Amino acid sequence: MMETITVQTEIDAPVGLVWKCWTTPDDIVGWNAASDDWHTPWAKNDLREGGRFTSRMEAKDGSVGFDFAGTYTKVIQDEYIEYKMDDDRGVKVKF
Repeated sequence: MMETITVQTEIDAPVGLVWKCWTTPDDIVGWNAASDDWHTPWAKNDLREGGRFTSRMEAKDGSVGFDFAGTYTKVIQDEYIEYKMDDDRGVKVKF
């Protein structure tokens, strides 16, 4: 059974800046954390259809961590990203 989760937010910034922050590894490590006791020490991103992304999420105390990775299936600059995670879940992001 496929489940759909929808998350929506508004950001008071130009879409190009939001796109950059969402897709640039140096920016991803600054915002990608589940809570204050987690962090993303590194991220890699080949933002193109067929390209791969990978980031490492870890507890700041080093007790646990995991890689978050997948492959882009559709990319429209400043508008839309679609990808398939390595565990076969699909994700769609509209800007």
